[in-house]
Amino acid sequence: MDFKTAGESHGKGLVGIISNYPSGVPIKNTYIDYQLARRQKGYGRGGRMAIESDKVEIISGVRKGLSTGSPISFIIHNKDWVNWKDTMDPNLPGLPADKEEILSDPRPGHADLPGIIKYRLGTIRDVIERSSARETAAKVCVGSFARVVLDYLGIEIFSYVNRIGNIFIDSDLDLDDKDMQEKIESSEVRCPDKEVSEKMKAEIDRVKKTGDSIGGSFKIIVCGAVIGLGSFTDWDKRLDARLSYAIMGIPAIKAIEIGQGIKAGSATGLNFHDEIYYSKNNGFYRKTNNAGGIEGGMTNGEDIIIGAVMKPIPTTTKGMKTVNIPTKDEAVSIKERSDTCAVPSAAVVGEAVVAIELLNSIQEKFGSDTLDEIKINLDNYKKYIKNL
Repeated sequence: MDFKTAGESHGKGLVGIISNYPSGVPIKNTYIDYQLARRQKGYGRGGRMAIESDKVEIISGVRKGLSTGSPISFIIHNKDWVNWKDTMDPNLPGLPADKEEILSDPRPGHADLPGIIKYRLGTIRDVIERSSARETAAKVCVGSFARVVLDYLGIEIFSYVNRIGNIFIDSDLDLDDKDMQEKIESSEVRCPDKEVSEKMKAEIDRVKKTGDSIGGSFKIIVCGAVIGLGSFTDWDKRLDARLSYAIMGIPAIKAIEIGQGIKAGSATGLNFHDEIYYSKNNGFYRKTNNAGGIEGGMTNGEDIIIGAVMKPIPTTTKGMKTVNIPTKDEAVSIKERSDTCAVPSAAVVGEAVVAIELLNSIQEKFGSDTLDEIKINLDNYKKYIKNL
């Protein structure tokens, strides 16, 4: 599947177009709205979440509840548009010069300074509106379409937060715990450890009182992917490379690892690589998963484990030292309405973009036209693997 999004943070809405999406996929607005609501949750979110209640409006590509194979288009309306119409309406000439908003104090760590220079813009407003993480709502919508197909194929994706600032979980999840996902979803910071969750919330509160922001990290787990998605034949077909590209496309993400990736630099080969075993019931399997389910750019049949690090949000209520662009005088960075911490939300966005890339790799191997065709080809491939 291919997709394109457009829209501004305070414009009329966010729109998306999805192409190369299989026909015959049952689509329910309620499922997409549920995923959009998950993105809006999370301890540390700002006042915008009290305004918006994201709902998708599907415009084309779905009929009688099923995808048709034609391009899918959708819109997520911004409720805050009514408060920004005079500023953001593309059909208005603009406010009088004495009332026009001119933002010239760029925020360190944001797209403000390079964006206004690159596009020769007169105000940072024109950078803020598109570079805002509000755009990730459209990505979650696209990812929801991908997830419907993955669910049908028995592939599950979930995420959890393992660090907020210096508060962290010191061990990997017990994936055999049947209540694990319920614990994650019931936590305001998406942390399955109740005691650690409370400490994370307290850390967010502490930082908020100082006018600051805070980052953290999260993990995404994919269960049920068959051996052989992706390829070693070309650099841009390697699944780990494509997943990394997708995750790094989420605003404020600064680092990514697959499996125990960062620890690999201090390990030896005998201690790091996952030895291969075989049994009649399990087929080829591993007793460890340091590779995070990907070897040579391809899935190896184990769970895919992705870690991502999110920096503190650049917009702070206290502001930071900067330079006014026209005057070159010292200034304090602009103070837009913002979150204190958005790591839990970013984890949900991460699930969405991972789902998109997984569906792409599945369509490349098993067909792309219809859901039934993909399922038949996948089942035949599983039989081939079982009979090896």
